[in-house]
Amino acid sequence: MHFTELALNKPLLKALYEKGYETPTPVQERIIPLVLHGKDVIASAQTGTGKTAAFALPILQRLFHQQDIKKGGGKVRAVVVSPTRELAVQIAEEFKLYGKYTNLRSAVVFGGTSLEPQKDMLNKGVDILIATPGRLLDLRKREIVDLSEVEILVIDEADLMLDMGFIDDVQKIERLCPDSKQILLFSATLPAKVVQLAKTILKDPERVEVTPLGATGKQVAQRLYYVPKRNKIELCLHLLRNEIKGTILIFRRTKNGVDKLEQTLLKNNYNAISLHGDKTQSARQLALNDFKAGQASILIATDVASRGIDIDGLDAVINFDLPNIPETYIHRIGRTGRAGLEGMAYSFCAADEKTYVTAIQKIIQGALHVVEDHPYPLDPKAKPPIHKKKGSKHKKGRKSVASKKNKKRWY
Repeated sequence: MHFTELALNKPLLKALYEKGYETPTPVQERIIPLVLHGKDVIASAQTGTGKTAAFALPILQRLFHQQDIKKGGGKVRAVVVSPTRELAVQIAEEFKLYGKYTNLRSAVVFGGTSLEPQKDMLNKGVDILIATPGRLLDLRKREIVDLSEVEILVIDEADLMLDMGFIDDVQKIERLCPDSKQILLFSATLPAKVVQLAKTILKDPERVEVTPLGATGKQVAQRLYYVPKRNKIELCLHLLRNEIKGTILIFRRTKNGVDKLEQTLLKNNYNAISLHGDKTQSARQLALNDFKAGQASILIATDVASRGIDIDGLDAVINFDLPNIPETYIHRIGRTGRAGLEGMAYSFCAADEKTYVTAIQKIIQGALHVVEDHPYPLDPKAKPPIHKKKGSKHKKGRKSVASKKNKKRWY
């Protein structure tokens, strides 16, 4: 199929042609007609499937044909709610790219920056607003933005919204928009709470699942290393010196873990940068730009910070810490091996992460290839460490009230 077969108008086709896009991806092929016909949609689509264009193109098309609607005064006609600043910026860039010949005005707002420039921008009139939930509600509370004329609401990365605690904010935003609006909900996975949200706010939606959950790319070679937790950094350095080359994305579970690994790699003369939620917006954007431009070859990030970021030509992914949610493993390794290129995924498993491997292998419906020939093998008999409860040691003959509280609250 060609984009011309999707009934897109000439301004959009011209923008697509200039970028060399001729054939829609499966998610675009299925979703664009639904959006053009005004249907509510709930879609399971991962990063790299072309889902942003799947909603951006039909939104631009629909609003372009209705430009006689009153504008200005900060009122917007389409809202895209995004969980992170980086993803919001990325979505805004795509709207500007595809809509360059439509005269439709799009803008992005997010927290961590001054309100005044955003206020000035909105007062000039914006058709399409891409926003993080907190900043959008703040602007609405200050009466800087008006949601009373919103025709289309997009909720992107709904499962991440859930993980980050934004679902209540999303529901508030939905209620502030007109009842007659069209809603498009996108999520990499569809956990029960996301499905429940969709049932609550969507009207007779079309459900689209383009990539079956658990289907990992055949072009990604997956290797598993059992290693003591204390030796993970040594194993990482060993592989970087002897095997893993090119551009590399390393996942760690915590912000502190990200910082610690970055410091170690820098001390060992690796050009590494990091990305996590405690960094300022400018620092996060600079790190991402440097990595995309090739000025750094290794990016270390948490799942939340890297979610939705599309990086071309990624040679390898390292799961320094295995994710406790098996679907997250699929998202991580899906960052490499794109566009017909081969990719590599390396996973480190400590004794207390073995249950994660079982869950991952179940969801991918196959066994991970275990590499046994490496310098830091894990004793097969090794058991997860036993975490002692705080407040368990007391002076003889004395009972501690604090210990009882700790015991009761321990989890």
